[in-house]
Parts: sequence; structure tokens; C-alpha cells
Amino acid sequence: MLLGVHCSIRGGLQNAFQESRSLGIDTFQIFTKNQRQWKEKTIVNDEKALFINGFKGSDVKVAFSHTAYLINLASNDDELWKRSVTALIHEIERCSELGLMFTVLHPGSAKALGERDGIKKIVKALKAVVHGTKNLPVQIALENTAGQGSSVGSRFEHLRQIIDGVGATRLGICFDTCHAFAAGYDIRTLCGIESTMEDLDRIVGLKALCALHLNDSKGDLGSHLDRHEHIGKGKLGLEPFRYIMNKFSLIPKVIETPKDNNMDGVNLNVLRELIKT
Repeated sequence: MLLGVHCSIRGGLQNAFQESRSLGIDTFQIFTKNQRQWKEKTIVNDEKALFINGFKGSDVKVAFSHTAYLINLASNDDELWKRSVTALIHEIERCSELGLMFTVLHPGSAKALGERDGIKKIVKALKAVVHGTKNLPVQIALENTAGQGSSVGSRFEHLRQIIDGVGATRLGICFDTCHAFAAGYDIRTLCGIESTMEDLDRIVGLKALCALHLNDSKGDLGSHLDRHEHIGKGKLGLEPFRYIMNKFSLIPKVIETPKDNNMDGVNLNVLRELIKT
């Protein structure tokens, strides 16, 4: 099924496997460090061994990370840009140590630079990162964004331009349902989600699809509001999730829905019940 959640690493990276067991999932996403701080994390041998052994002893088939939120590869601030490049390199190094397949990355916020020049800065940054980690197998999955503020990545064409500009086989994509809807892709109906995925295939290529973030949306179509809602409880309804659960069984799928009241299990069951038998 390759379905899971974003697991907590509170108390140690290896604790993600406790959560995965309690939820009966075979896929998860984690932060490898505090996602809201620049301070880097060095994975000591004991923690690395606990994580790797936990992986081997679990039912988890795919695990991957999400980069820290502070990273902005589109920044026109040279210090922030350099810091972001270094942080992404360290993220990839941690993923390699832990045996994680890829890391999910928000492309960046261009602000005063504008979309065109922002994409150029992202390409330059990713070239430096790919070169700086050339001996590591970890992929970078660019996540489509809701288009809030000056963020790059709300259109599939942005992702295509970045991938083409970098020209590296280690780049892929992560498709977020909430972000796509908020960016203006109407995926509420079967026709809508089919058409959107056809566009994604035509513009970027589904062969580049590393993961899917399954989140309902609090915001309306084209609102650019990045606010996740429980599955079937937002503006999307169940149809896009039904399509994805049956069409993309071999692609890792993770929910990033609100963590209130132990709702992860409820959301997972909703998605499981959508699978055609």
C-alpha cells in the first residue's frame, strides 16, 4: 500500500518506528533535525544503529525526510542562500547515513527577485548541492507549493524548469494534494484529478514522482492558502484520494494532516477504505 504519516522523532530518530508500528504503516516521513532551527544535528553512532536496526526490524518499506522549513534556495540574501545550500547538503548526508531514499524540499521563496530569477537561484543552488553530494544516492524531491506569497513551485512548469536547469537524475517531485488545489488545480472530481495528473505527466513526467502528500484543504480553489485538513473534511472531498489510492499504489503516500485527537489512525482508515477490492 505504501501509506503512512509524518512520524515524530521526539526522544530520538528511532522512535519513528514506534509510531509506525502503532499505526500499522509501511511508509513514513520524518525531519532528521529540528525543522525550525538552523542548528545542524550530528547523528551519533548509537542513534544511527538504533534507527537502522529499527528499520530492519519493522514493516516499513520506504522512509524519507522533509527538509527544514528555513531553507530558501531562491533567496536574494547571499548569506541566507549559502546557509540554505549548506543545510541541504547536511540533510542529504543525514539521509544517506540513515538509509532514507530521498528528501522532500520546498523550492524556495523568490520575494523581490521575481519568479524567473528565483528559479535561476534555485537551479544554481541545486547544482552546488548535487555536486557537493555527488557520491551519495539520496534524491531530492521538489514539492509543489500552494503559491503563497512569492513561493516558487505552484505551477508544474516551475518544477520542470528547475529539473531541466539542474540536469541531474537525482531530482524528482513530491505532489501535495492540498497545495495543488490551493494553487488552482481543481482536483475535486475524478475528471479533475485525472486531468491534473495528466498535466503533471506531460509537463514533468510521472516517472519523476517520488512521493505523494495526501492532505485535504481548508482553503478554497486558488486561494494559495497552505492549510491542511483531515481527509474528506475539507474542500477536496474523497474523490481525489480515491483515485490516488487506486492509481498510485506503488508510490509512497504520506498524510500531513493535523495531529489533534489522534486523528492519524482515522485518516489512514478513511484512505484504506477507498481502495477497491
